Amino acid sequence: MALSEAEIKEFAVDWYKKLDVHDPLEEYRPLMTEDVEFRFPEATVTGFEGYTGWYNKVINIFFDEVHTVKEVTITSSSGEEADIKVVVKWEASVWNPPEATSKRIVLDAYQTWKVTRSPATGKPAIAIYIVDELKYYPGSAEL
Repeated sequence: MALSEAEIKEFAVDWYKKLDVHDPLEEYRPLMTEDVEFRFPEATVTGFEGYTGWYNKVINIFFDEVHTVKEVTITSSSGEEADIKVVVKWEASVWNPPEATSKRIVLDAYQTWKVTRSPATGKPAIAIYIVDELKYYPGSAEL
């Protein structure tokens, strides 16, 4: 069954809700392929194990996160696989000891995803996740 635009948008929104609340790692496993590749600005990781290392690091750096999906656009689709562009507004606080206060990061992250239908769950799963560009809002702290 072909991936629908509504299904992909719902998947993206659900993905970011999980990131906002720092869901347990096992909640992410069915949302990605076995050989998934994530290209973040600070690292490229593959597979669930690679994601685990990255996730455990970032949830101990950032807090009060809010992800707002601004745009999800299918750029190409071949049935059970789709290339999409995602724009998400990310807000997070970070504290760098021994600074007296935390800082707020606010940016739009422009991303390219390849999503496929998982044979195991029948639902969308990320195969490739690339952060293409970060655009900071005025007054935002930077990574």
